[in-house]
Amino acid sequence: MKITPESKFLITGGSGLVGQALTKFLRMHGYENLKSLSSSDCDLRNGKEVEQVLSDEKPDFVFHLAAKVFGLGGNAKFKSDVLVDNVLINTNVVEASRKVNVKKIVAMGSGCVYPDFADQKPVREEQIWEGAPHPSEDSYGHSKRLMLAHLQASRSQFGTKFAFAISGNLYGPGDNFDIENGHVTPSLISKFHTAKSQGRKVSVWGTGAAIRDFTYSDDMAAALYIILQNQEGPINAGSGNRHSIREIVEILSEHTGVEVEWDGSKPDGQLARFYDMSKLEAAGFKPVVGLKEGVIKTFDWYAENFPNVRK
Repeated sequence: MKITPESKFLITGGSGLVGQALTKFLRMHGYENLKSLSSSDCDLRNGKEVEQVLSDEKPDFVFHLAAKVFGLGGNAKFKSDVLVDNVLINTNVVEASRKVNVKKIVAMGSGCVYPDFADQKPVREEQIWEGAPHPSEDSYGHSKRLMLAHLQASRSQFGTKFAFAISGNLYGPGDNFDIENGHVTPSLISKFHTAKSQGRKVSVWGTGAAIRDFTYSDDMAAALYIILQNQEGPINAGSGNRHSIREIVEILSEHTGVEVEWDGSKPDGQLARFYDMSKLEAAGFKPVVGLKEGVIKTFDWYAENFPNVRK
């Protein structure tokens, strides 16, 4: 498999957090033959539309980043929508890519595919099937697992080359900052910005004890490019660092001067989820943006672009 400056890339979810970062990364590295798809370009739930786009574009490589995404609250509230929409999106993109003989698919997975292990050890790629996903995000997790199974079946039957990037908790400029249904970091940023503008305290779900791998979007873009170059199958993709949600809250509180009230009646979700990064680190990946720098950059971007941000 050869990647050249003339190689053609198609990116689904191109207007999303990682899609924007990846498009910027590829252009910075000399790749101009890019097609970045957003929901306004194609309804990925519609198989005929997806097949038409792939047939017209005939990309060499597909980065499949699009998903119907909610945070902890949204994933629990809209379980059927999350499952059905993501199964349709993933199935259509993988099948259409296979039919036009793309050289490789790099699909975005999620840490939700992993079971809820009682111990707090870094999880390895081969542990995906050892149990059910955490019930707070099981619909999303099952939809991603099915995509992995589909990719494996396509490789077995048709020789499809793929990598399945199992991401940590992503954040950065251009994210979806929905307070109720967004992911934890952008949701907190939106809450702190509102509280600061109104001169009041901010209420935060749970205790902040949950530990995650928080990965800045530019770092994830670099990781995906490395994965395209030399990785196959499931691979953990994140910063390799472990931080509690409380740390993010403390960074935002210090940066904004906003006081915090913890709402212990709300769930923390899965208490620990972080990854064995041996495969990606062996391929040469190292994160560049630390948590404090990334959170402050993202908050400042949000403040500068408000109210013209995604919610």
